[in-house]
Amino acid sequence: MTDHAHGTAEPTPHPSIVRRCDVAVIGGSAAGLAAALQLARQRRSVIVVDDGTPRNAPATHMHSYLGREGTPPESMLSIGREEVRSYGGNVLTGRVLAVRDEDDGFHLALTGGHGLVARRLLVATGIVDELPDIEGLAAHWGHQVFNCPFCHGWEVRDLRVVQIVTTAMGLHPTQLMRHLTDRLTVVLHDATGIDPAVTQTLVASGVPVVEAAVRRVAAADTEGSLVVELADGSKLPADAILTGSRFRPRIEMLAGLGIDTTAHPSGLGEFVAVDHTGRTSVADVFAAGNLTDPSAQVLQAAANGSWIGAQIAFSLAAEDIRAGVRPSGVAIEWDSRYGDQERVWSANPNGTLVAEVADLPPGRALDVGAGEGADAIWLAERGWQVTASDVSGRALDRVRAEAERRGLDVRTLLRDANDPAAYAGETYDLVSLQYGSFQRTPEQRGLRNLLDAVAVGGTLLVVGHDLSWLRQPFDPGEQTRMYDPEAYVGIDEIAALITASGDWRVEVNETRPRPAGAISTHHVDDVVLRAVRLDHHKE
Repeated sequence: MTDHAHGTAEPTPHPSIVRRCDVAVIGGSAAGLAAALQLARQRRSVIVVDDGTPRNAPATHMHSYLGREGTPPESMLSIGREEVRSYGGNVLTGRVLAVRDEDDGFHLALTGGHGLVARRLLVATGIVDELPDIEGLAAHWGHQVFNCPFCHGWEVRDLRVVQIVTTAMGLHPTQLMRHLTDRLTVVLHDATGIDPAVTQTLVASGVPVVEAAVRRVAAADTEGSLVVELADGSKLPADAILTGSRFRPRIEMLAGLGIDTTAHPSGLGEFVAVDHTGRTSVADVFAAGNLTDPSAQVLQAAANGSWIGAQIAFSLAAEDIRAGVRPSGVAIEWDSRYGDQERVWSANPNGTLVAEVADLPPGRALDVGAGEGADAIWLAERGWQVTASDVSGRALDRVRAEAERRGLDVRTLLRDANDPAAYAGETYDLVSLQYGSFQRTPEQRGLRNLLDAVAVGGTLLVVGHDLSWLRQPFDPGEQTRMYDPEAYVGIDEIAALITASGDWRVEVNETRPRPAGAISTHHVDDVVLRAVRLDHHKE
């Protein structure tokens, strides 16, 4: 039985948590989020794990993204996370340490000792840029030092640009930069493999070419100018520096899977080779974004992620239709959490429920997210006609068994709050949602189902954990937060809708200490919403 229902999680310290989903996405930048959005819109349970270290993190703005031109990268990611969550997709902050392939799916080990089990795996971790080993260069990376004229060339047009060439491919973007500014100087830090005819053409076109090693890059003044110091002691003033980088794919966590990598034609690094559907060399493992195309800008990475997300959806649909099933990812996750354990929660009714219904005469009650049924059993013992609703069949089996053992009549209803007409159009004198939540949808289907189940004159009682601790900073390299509250309907959203409707009287909306008796003792405060549905005909 339960004192803690769906959608809640524990702050540290806590036991390890293992969640199940259709698709686990490693990496929550443009490609990963675009794929997750596609999958969430196909009603697939998708969990993104992101450690907050995107490739373009040093940049202040991204460019050439139609409709988002000049947007700061973090703003774009914030919008993308919100869109994924609006369809119930989870975006967790944390880090994947290792992945192994088991009979029941891919097992992902996360920081903090937690885990995920997924039917499909999408890797969108990107690449790591490895800059030339020149003193001071990395300190200005993403600001005055850049490697892509398409991403940042416009911003330095007509300025003094020094291009530091360190590889045979280094002169590839030079012709673009020459068109953006007539104040370009090329420095051949390493001329190995460079065709002299190419440099002669540059010189003939008016671009100075200097063959000399660069000692360091330093700030020239407080206005932001730089100076490029050469090995012979000479100095070149610069407003910006164009240089190339080597790169490596971020796939350390996939070592146990044996993912194949391929040398990039540029000779500057490796990437993960995929077919046109994003499939890697390992079955049911997909890859997208810069991991498969290091040259892709943010727009192309997002487009690629969207395409790969669709291919994953097709692969899951084909598997399900062959098996003749239409599985619910939410139900599978919660059935798995209950597993074969005798009991998950304390068997005590929630203390806040006990306190809040003490003044209510027994009537018809709906316990939403009933879990193992402690609240439903307690209400039935006090004369309520109880319907226990839950997305987990295993949980409801335990409700029925305990009710039978006590000689109580408790009706059970296997439902997701987001099902059409989830509660069959019936109404109740008490609708209780204790420490539970259900996935968001753009049209608020689950929320409206919940409110529609309250009879005129009936009471809605919603109790949740105070999750203010989620706003505290933490290191994703040490911990993973396994609950994403923004993917679920919360008390604030419920309160906002009933307040705006004018059809409710809010009697309680507050945060207060949680009563004793629960098995999950890490939370200390409850957020309580109690409201009565008004009968306007009596007013």
